[in-house]
Amino acid sequence: MSTPNAQPRSTSAFIAQAAIAFGVSFLGVGVGVCYLPLDMWQRGFLAMSLLFLVTSTFTLAKVVRDQHEAATVHGRIDQARLEKLLAEHDPFNTVS
Repeated sequence: MSTPNAQPRSTSAFIAQAAIAFGVSFLGVGVGVCYLPLDMWQRGFLAMSLLFLVTSTFTLAKVVRDQHEAATVHGRIDQARLEKLLAEHDPFNTVS
């Protein structure tokens, strides 16, 4: 008996909460950088660091997701091959 490979799905409320949390945190850090008592070049450095951190985080998340999806596809292919071999195998066949 084979069980389907159930993929967990995110609800729209969870996606909205994640987007709002990201927006609020990004905006909060941006406002914090703007109002720090620093020179303009220091604020610019912090703002550039924030942007690089956000873009590298998105890139890392995409790479992790792609690796997970690739492993899932390979797992399903291997499972299908195994099921095919088991279905074709007749243990009572005496002819070699």
